[in-house]
Amino acid sequence: MARKAVKLNISIEDLKLLEKWNKSEKIERRLHFRSQIIFLCSQNKTNLEISQELGINRLTVAKWRNRFYKEGIKGLYDAQRPGKPKKYGTDFRNRLLKTLEKPPPKGQASWDGKSLSKELNASDDTIWRALKKEGIQLQRTRSWCVSTDKEFTIKAADIVGLYLNPPENALVLCIDEKPSIQAIERAKGFVETSSGKIVQGLKSTYKRNGVLNLFAALDVATGHVKSKTTKQKTRVDFQGFLNSVIKDIPDDKEIHLILDNYCTHKKNEKWLQEHPNVQFHFTPTSASWLNQVEIWFGILTRKALRHGSFNSTESLKKAIEEFIEVYHEEAKPFIWRKREVKGSQLRNTITNLCN
Repeated sequence: MARKAVKLNISIEDLKLLEKWNKSEKIERRLHFRSQIIFLCSQNKTNLEISQELGINRLTVAKWRNRFYKEGIKGLYDAQRPGKPKKYGTDFRNRLLKTLEKPPPKGQASWDGKSLSKELNASDDTIWRALKKEGIQLQRTRSWCVSTDKEFTIKAADIVGLYLNPPENALVLCIDEKPSIQAIERAKGFVETSSGKIVQGLKSTYKRNGVLNLFAALDVATGHVKSKTTKQKTRVDFQGFLNSVIKDIPDDKEIHLILDNYCTHKKNEKWLQEHPNVQFHFTPTSASWLNQVEIWFGILTRKALRHGSFNSTESLKKAIEEFIEVYHEEAKPFIWRKREVKGSQLRNTITNLCN
């Protein structure tokens, strides 16, 4: 005598979900197929009737009917599988992490895959997979700079405050200079590497055609930049640039200038007395990254300078001016999202980071 199929008591919520899966074109095919079976079960059809209607084996219908009866909607998903057994376990992982904290082998500044393989008596592939799983990249580095300025908090808060909550109707400018930009002339083009990839080609030998200094003032509110190129970067040049920046600004408008601690930015008391509406805000020592114009200098370098070829300082100056002209077409203010840097990060060991 044939076994009687279990009767399913399907809630209204589950029934709505099954109908949705039946009509959806984006759901996984396996879920769509299984939801069809259960939906037909809800109509009190037998396993045989469902198997004939869908053109499948009756035992398949019975399998998913029973899974749904025991586990509900969750039973229609694939059961978790154990997967391939690990070739190395927790013990090997811990040995690897502890090894990375030891001094590297004689003659090496740091551990690499080959030295780890020899030390742990494991294959290169095992070392590579273990490092990848832990997110450890032995060859990549990141530098840091920790300010020792005793007034770091006060100065940093002052500058970040100008970014996030500037005084009403005031002008906030980030000012700095990019010194000694070389007008380098060299052949360039495209070359095919041994791997078949096409990359930019730059001739290793080049000709120096002089240098330029670039002063820049970034308007924090708009992202627009005023600039001036000079042959020198003396205090006179700096003050001359400031004069050109503020010449069209009304004398009664409050102006805040954010600067680093370069020597030409200091000892400008006389100039400040002549311009009482201007106030200097200095970044803490070793914290020039607080000055947003440094971000703009990075964009300038990548877009216009790094792969350029200039046969004179005039062509270099023209390239900078053209970049600024194009940049202003889509200029927008930077959003200040600098993450907090904590000194404790520098003392972490591999084991602490991976646990």
